[in-house]
Amino acid sequence: MVKDFDAKLNEYAHLLVEIGMNVQPGQTARINAPVACAPLARMCAAACYDCGAREVIVDWHDDFIEREKYLRADEAVFFQYPAYMKAKWDWLLEKKAPNLAIIGEDPELLKGADPKRIQAWQRAAGEGNRAYYDAMTASRFQWSIGAYPVPAWAAKAFPELPEADAMDALWDAIFDVCRITGDGKAVQRWREHIATVARRCEALNGYDFKSLHYTNSLGTDLTIQLPENHVWQGGSEASADGIEFVANMPTEEIFTAPQWDGVDGRVYAALPLALDGNLVTDFYLDFQGGRIVDVHAAQGEDILRHSIELDEGSHYLGEVALVPYDSPIRRKGILFYETLFDENASCHLAFGSSYPTCVKGGADMTEEQQKAAGLNQSINHVDFMVGTADLSITGLTRGGEEVPVFVNGNFAF
Repeated sequence: MVKDFDAKLNEYAHLLVEIGMNVQPGQTARINAPVACAPLARMCAAACYDCGAREVIVDWHDDFIEREKYLRADEAVFFQYPAYMKAKWDWLLEKKAPNLAIIGEDPELLKGADPKRIQAWQRAAGEGNRAYYDAMTASRFQWSIGAYPVPAWAAKAFPELPEADAMDALWDAIFDVCRITGDGKAVQRWREHIATVARRCEALNGYDFKSLHYTNSLGTDLTIQLPENHVWQGGSEASADGIEFVANMPTEEIFTAPQWDGVDGRVYAALPLALDGNLVTDFYLDFQGGRIVDVHAAQGEDILRHSIELDEGSHYLGEVALVPYDSPIRRKGILFYETLFDENASCHLAFGSSYPTCVKGGADMTEEQQKAAGLNQSINHVDFMVGTADLSITGLTRGGEEVPVFVNGNFAF
């Protein structure tokens, strides 16, 4: 049994709402959660009202029903995005409703499902809610992601333990990496953490790198060009109305956007990737002129290829993120099988869309202007982990100076 579980869960809920979403008086808040995660969703809803929310809207979904749909629904369902769903996203966007997604599902929920169905629905949904997604990545409203363990996820992370013990172990790990102790001071600890990340962002922005060169013993040898006027960011960010929020809980990363057509070489994944309800393991990607030109994976290669082929932008990188190998999450020595956590244990990249805020003035640019500024555009965004204990990253400034950024998997400064 997790010690002081109720106190820690309550502290976690308030952290997600007060620091993650940062709900303001009078705002309409939305929570998206699996039915299995209802205890945390209810606490978060109450915390939103404690912050003065006008209304809290909760959208529920269920693993069993999700899997049944992909296995048994009519084929046409996956090619059509219902008008009522688009209307919901448009309404939420009009309200600038802070959004909290609570994740908690089987990492292999859709194992055995037809990848073509998964791809078709991603395309339909990506186009149907594109306006909302674009506004979210441009930080026009507050949004955050938290987690709640479910037995299938816990069993994957701790296969050697009985179900109850695995659930306790996963809860302990989540509370630990989210700086939850049960003393009610997590909000204070997170404000201190955010300030630390901000100082490192300031240092990286001061270098004005032209490119980054990645190498390690797995065989990674990758050069990533960075756009002029790129911005390193991490920890917290501000919405269009100036409200500070933290998009991922936890977060250890500092990230920016690569030049969409300026990536060359090969990169090896350092950890398995939970993708579309399946696992992709031992994979590498080859890049030429920014585009992914070859893919190989020991497991799940077809799933990875379908994701890369979702649209043209999925063939290019949209994010480069720096995470020290000795981050609190990596020190746990756990593979979470959930990107929210695993990406914060490792330097990572993402193929698909860039965050407009990663170039100066990007959030106010048109799509054409964003592309010209170096930002990739896609309805997709898939993070994959590349950080290892021997990862070396060397930055080249626009003045021609080579600067060690990472040495042996950690920041050199």
